Amino acid sequence: MGKRGGRKFNRGGRGGGGDGRSRSNWQDIPRTNEKLERYYNELAIVPESEKEEFWAAIRRDLPNSFRFTGSRGHALAVQERLKNFYIPEITSIKYEGEFVEPPRPVDWYPDQLAWAMTTPKQVIRRFAPFSSFQKFLVAETDVGNISRQEVVSMIPPLLIDARPGMTVLDMCAAPGSKSAQLMELLHTGEEESILEVGKKVREGTAGPEPLGPEGLNDDGRTTGLLICNDADYKRAHMLIHQLKRLSSPNLIVTNHDATMYPSIKLPPLPAEEGKRQMNRYLKFDRILADVPCSGDGTPRKNVSVWKDWNPANALGLYVTQARILVRALQMLKVGGRVVYSTCSLNPVENEAVIASAIERCGGSVNVKIIDCSKELPGLKRAPGMKDWKVMDREGRIWNSWKEIEEHKEKEGTDGLARLAEGMFPPTGGEDLPLEHCMRVYPHHQDTGGFFITVLEKKHEIRAKPENTANIIPKASVAALTDELDARKNETSEPYKKLEALDDLVVPDQEAAEEAAKNATVAEASHQPPYSVTLDASNPESPTKRNADDFEEELPAKRAKLEDGSEVLIGDRPIHKPAPLVVEVSESNASASGATPASAATPASGATPAQPAPAPLEQPVKKKGGHQEDPYKYLDPNHEELQPIYNFYELSERFPRDRWMVRNAEGLPTRTVYYTSALARDILQSNEGSGMKFVHCGVKMFVKQDAQRDNVCRWRIQTDGLPIIEPWLGPSRSVTLTKRETLRKLLVEMFPKVNDDGWKSLGEIGEQVKDIPMGCSILHVEPTGQEDGLPERMVLPLWRSLHSLNLMLPKEERRAMLLRIFNDDTPLINTTLKKPTSPAVALQSTAAAEDAAVQNESAQLGEVEQEHTNARETYTKAGDEEDRFNTTV
Repeated sequence: MGKRGGRKFNRGGRGGGGDGRSRSNWQDIPRTNEKLERYYNELAIVPESEKEEFWAAIRRDLPNSFRFTGSRGHALAVQERLKNFYIPEITSIKYEGEFVEPPRPVDWYPDQLAWAMTTPKQVIRRFAPFSSFQKFLVAETDVGNISRQEVVSMIPPLLIDARPGMTVLDMCAAPGSKSAQLMELLHTGEEESILEVGKKVREGTAGPEPLGPEGLNDDGRTTGLLICNDADYKRAHMLIHQLKRLSSPNLIVTNHDATMYPSIKLPPLPAEEGKRQMNRYLKFDRILADVPCSGDGTPRKNVSVWKDWNPANALGLYVTQARILVRALQMLKVGGRVVYSTCSLNPVENEAVIASAIERCGGSVNVKIIDCSKELPGLKRAPGMKDWKVMDREGRIWNSWKEIEEHKEKEGTDGLARLAEGMFPPTGGEDLPLEHCMRVYPHHQDTGGFFITVLEKKHEIRAKPENTANIIPKASVAALTDELDARKNETSEPYKKLEALDDLVVPDQEAAEEAAKNATVAEASHQPPYSVTLDASNPESPTKRNADDFEEELPAKRAKLEDGSEVLIGDRPIHKPAPLVVEVSESNASASGATPASAATPASGATPAQPAPAPLEQPVKKKGGHQEDPYKYLDPNHEELQPIYNFYELSERFPRDRWMVRNAEGLPTRTVYYTSALARDILQSNEGSGMKFVHCGVKMFVKQDAQRDNVCRWRIQTDGLPIIEPWLGPSRSVTLTKRETLRKLLVEMFPKVNDDGWKSLGEIGEQVKDIPMGCSILHVEPTGQEDGLPERMVLPLWRSLHSLNLMLPKEERRAMLLRIFNDDTPLINTTLKKPTSPAVALQSTAAAEDAAVQNESAQLGEVEQEHTNARETYTKAGDEEDRFNTTV
């Protein structure tokens, strides 16, 4: 497995991987591993007729691949630039008498939004068109328009069938390439829907009720929600950077162990007279479980797999993977889908996990493996395996669990640690259609290796406890039992604050019957319904972390055993599982003197639920933990908001009860965020519960200094502008249609508008010369003319005392200049004092700026610094695959 910064990891099919060596030294690692080759050859994981092709492919370097991200309209516009400008230049290049193969679209990916290239590095470095192409890729990747993502890792989100209005959970999400795909699916059709609703509102044909098709019935906005989770705090923050370009108010990022993901409370329904008020928990329509794995499908990009692979990697992860999948199935709605995926080809991590999880959940009557062989036409794939063998830590191959038991009686357990009965093919009476699982081998279409399975939940489940008797531990069973008992009395963070896991609560029959009648979300009169987000009671890139990495990252303790060895206590060891989610009556709980979370009696073998304390008003920083600012929602009529409504002529139809701030006092001091209605309800309902929310909300308004009184100092942030723009009045609107005008605004920072300076601004000069100070909205409209622009855009402008400024970070300006104008002209700050040479003019700092614009320049610099800090965190965390700088 790869290493970065001293940490081992293997994360999905996203990542470049690496082991601390420079790329030039990767070639020093021999691409051979006796155990790995014997395992795959002797266990017939690859058909005999394909073995030679398989090993030849897996020893070659992986082609580069990337995906156009964001809204479909914007992604297609960036794609057009590649197709119409860069591809023709590249296809004209000859190398050693042959035309160079250009980047090509992945034929099975919708709308040709995924591309791959096999061009050798010596060609890329030699020819100028490739240098220009590289600049384009780097610029668009930096601003989030392109995601560097391995082709096979794009498959799981395409099979999950996520649609607007759905609630989706990505359990092991960092660094977020798949999460971005999921978010795009939740916002499908939103642009068109919002424009249609806006037209009806302006025409006066809109009624009082929210408009829009199913899933987009929040006046065209999606009512769905994506929750992205990662067990590592730093990696959870990588998600924010990866998803920032999408600027979605329908996103929450959490930081929890996926094997024990907590239940998420929702607001209770209004209690009918004489009835009890019910606690309710969120259930998901779709869940992606792209679990930590050994990564043995990634040696083409993560060359250190050849050096580090051993059979113990998969053996150590099997239990964790199965727990994550079982937990996903418990949190899923009936009729919902879970997609399970790994970048491993080992059946112990794949088909064995699927079979074990289904068995624990009651068999195929409750969980169905969906046949996806007809989906994604053009994608080559192999069916899942029905029969396989298992290799132990010493390289011995076993045919069945029976062989293991016979050997234990005669020889003992040496070399058999972590082997489990569930790792072998199921032998019960039920014939699982494991052939409906999907295997993608490297030689199929010149990719990495990947495993994907789509599961559908048919009925509610009560998961069986793990059979720990059939798992050979690293230490004595007695010691592990003592550890489990200790866990029952765990009172340290984060356990004591968490609400009961819904799978640890025994169903209360009366409560369950009540839940069946009322399984919808409360619908406030001013909000559209989002009942689709609840459980329907009727049936209807870095690489993945390995077992060692899990032990390093998750909260843990180690206990000494009698033989002197150590065993892990905490989030890594076997813990007893559990049944399903139920709703517990608050009145019933209080009558018994218990909290709602602990009102029910624990199931046999389950860990008792801990009571939840009163909500905390101030964020608490745990020893060795991380402090997050609280999420506080503003009164819609807050005195700081009213001037904003008036200044921008904000339509009363735009929801005003979703404004949020990030401070304990709940005051709009610097930034105001906007979230969806469901995100708001979740944040408010789980305040103080122990849920670790890392991120939610889109920056909508940021306070800006102004040179005069009576100026609205709240400017609209670029991230939130597309959300609010259709609902703004015309007084702050500026329209631009000509290419040269936009180019001037991108290249020149703070062009003068006082005196006759406005005349140099062309078509917008008359519009901005007399516009009052403050933020305005620049509408870039395509005309179809030769001097026009290729796509519609909305951008924020700031009119100060003497100048005008396009409020975009420098990286955004440079990317737009390159994409639209093929121009890499250095940016010019027109407020600088006249320098002694042109070079100084382009490189000096803002120290000599005119006093009237110093503040706005500094504040824009803060925006740029946020981008820089996020990129540094992203890069330091090792997501090498998502940056072209290191690969092209």
